[in-house]
Amino acid sequence: MVADAFAHVRTWVFDLDNTLYPPATRLFDQIDRRMTDYVQRTLGVERNEADALRARYWREYGTTLAGLMARHGIEPEAFLVEVHDIDFSVLTPDPALRSRIDALPGRRIVYTNGSAPYARQVIDALGLSGLFDATYGVENAGYHPKPRPEAFQAVFTADRLDPARAAMFEDDARNLRVPHALGMRTVHVAPSPLPPADAAHIHHHTDDLSGFLARL
Repeated sequence: MVADAFAHVRTWVFDLDNTLYPPATRLFDQIDRRMTDYVQRTLGVERNEADALRARYWREYGTTLAGLMARHGIEPEAFLVEVHDIDFSVLTPDPALRSRIDALPGRRIVYTNGSAPYARQVIDALGLSGLFDATYGVENAGYHPKPRPEAFQAVFTADRLDPARAAMFEDDARNLRVPHALGMRTVHVAPSPLPPADAAHIHHHTDDLSGFLARL
């Protein structure tokens, strides 16, 4: 049974975007557009080039922000405020998900490559406020993004979690490699699973977080 594989877990780590809510809401599309706007304006490039840089830096550095910091020395605080100034009305409360997260034993935390203030707005829009013991953003990792090992080290040390008794839920499969190596239970939350050859660091896959949690 799936539940047996999680019987030891006492810290539940949830990514935010496209994990606590489904990609079909298209919330992150707004952030992508705002990041492209920022790159276009700040670097003085055409929009097509700005959009290509946004995607390239995400692939190469883990986040667009990390690429902009490494390649162009931008300050992260203003960037995070600007790109997260979006319309949250596309999100609706999810009572079933709330009930299933609330039933999990132990600590429940959110860890996102976005900012913690932004994460709290998403959590509130989903009707999940009050469920989580802590919310960590990229600023809590010294602006190092997942999947960098130093990002996980910073957040997990601050939270004092025991990886051997923890599980992580995440839509970006890259971000589960370090948790898996640390001994965490890993769950890939995405519409489609990875090919088996690319999924050695993933214990479980689901396209329905709430439904998966109901099995625990």
